[in-house]
Amino acid sequence: MGNHTVEKIGGTSMTKFADVLDNILIGNRKGEELYNRIIVVSAYSGLTDMLLEHKKSRKAGVYAMFSDSDASWTWGDAISKVGDAMCRINADMEPLGLDLSIADRFVRERIEGVRSCLLDLTRLCSYGHFQLDEHLMTVREMLSAVGEAHSAHNTFQILSARGINARFVDLSGWMETETFAFDDKIRHHFEDIDFASELPVVTGYTQCREGIMGTYDRGYSEITFSKIAVITEAREGIIHKEFHLSSGDPKLIGEGKVETIGDTNYDVADQLSDLGMEAIHPQAAKGMRKSGIPLRIKNAFEPDHPGTLIQTDYKHAVPKVEIIAGRKKVTAIECWDQDMVGRVNHDLEMMKHFTKFKIRYLAKDTNANTLTHYVDEPLAVIKKLADSIRESFPGADILLKKVALISAIGSNMDEAGVLPKAVNALDSENIKVLAIHKCMRDIDIQFVVEEDDFENGIRILHQKLVEES
Repeated sequence: MGNHTVEKIGGTSMTKFADVLDNILIGNRKGEELYNRIIVVSAYSGLTDMLLEHKKSRKAGVYAMFSDSDASWTWGDAISKVGDAMCRINADMEPLGLDLSIADRFVRERIEGVRSCLLDLTRLCSYGHFQLDEHLMTVREMLSAVGEAHSAHNTFQILSARGINARFVDLSGWMETETFAFDDKIRHHFEDIDFASELPVVTGYTQCREGIMGTYDRGYSEITFSKIAVITEAREGIIHKEFHLSSGDPKLIGEGKVETIGDTNYDVADQLSDLGMEAIHPQAAKGMRKSGIPLRIKNAFEPDHPGTLIQTDYKHAVPKVEIIAGRKKVTAIECWDQDMVGRVNHDLEMMKHFTKFKIRYLAKDTNANTLTHYVDEPLAVIKKLADSIRESFPGADILLKKVALISAIGSNMDEAGVLPKAVNALDSENIKVLAIHKCMRDIDIQFVVEEDDFENGIRILHQKLVEES
């Protein structure tokens, strides 16, 4: 195991770059303390949304416009707006030591290079022998890389201007003639770096033969972070977020009532990821977990706080609930079918439809003649799924219902009293439990409740299972 750490900085933090310099990159560090770290950066907040599509609202970005045949040439104006936004960010960074002439030239080179490539591709596909659909994932990959290259290059320039021996490690594949496999790409770029005397600043996007977007989509920066940690055999991985990993959402529960989780394990991180509260992308956690590399989640704006340490084999000494988390706007898809009784392939047939639409369910329950899956997808997609299921089960009754999931999670919940205590707490607030899911692994208990009961359910479970314990 090496003596260095690999540290990832998210896009929202990167936008507050003066704080990043003071709290993460430099602060009180001097001399050797500045090194033995690898810094992986995301694009500045909002830029990847402009390049692809808005992550939540799905508002079209450059990629969405380019891939939409009805959008004509609107993508050209959109990519110009991305370049303008990048240059405005550069101007904000100038007081921190960024050379604007170098930074803006870098932006123009990348933006106009991408524009030329897309124009050439459009002309090529107009002849009919080449189909645009076959190249869209490559286009998405290329556009994704622009934001991370911009933020990493700026960070490298600012650190260099302050006398730090930084190195810009561009994994985006820009103008490279050889395409590497993912692992080989990391090895190639890091083979001659002396971590003790150089500070690598790395793009969160990696261009590789496998195609990182096709597998991980918008979670690629944490995959890059994890892969670097594993291949370079880091001592520890650190993700700097805008908040602590806490026992609950302080916006729902109250700042003074939640507590920072000191230690936990990767099992807990996986459960949080399923609820949309990722400490780390589950596929990124997988590599670090197998390699025995601990992961630390730190608040980017509280550098002296040790944060949360996630380890492979950690188990709290005393059974307890560590976190109350949940997910709203979940749809229950209930399929009642009398023909299901006694059949062995009913479940298999059902999953073919989920696979067809690339839908992953969050939870599932079953009895003799009913299968219910809980999913977080747009209503239009769910209706298509339901119609598809009816084709295989014409005699079935299919019910769609909006619900919410609330989970009590902990590294050690091997205590018989947790479940009745939780149910009684919800009952005391007249919250009806629609379904309960509990595994023998004693990592979490999940409650399905009416959507309107979500916030109150979170608060009462946190009070009874965390605060009063």
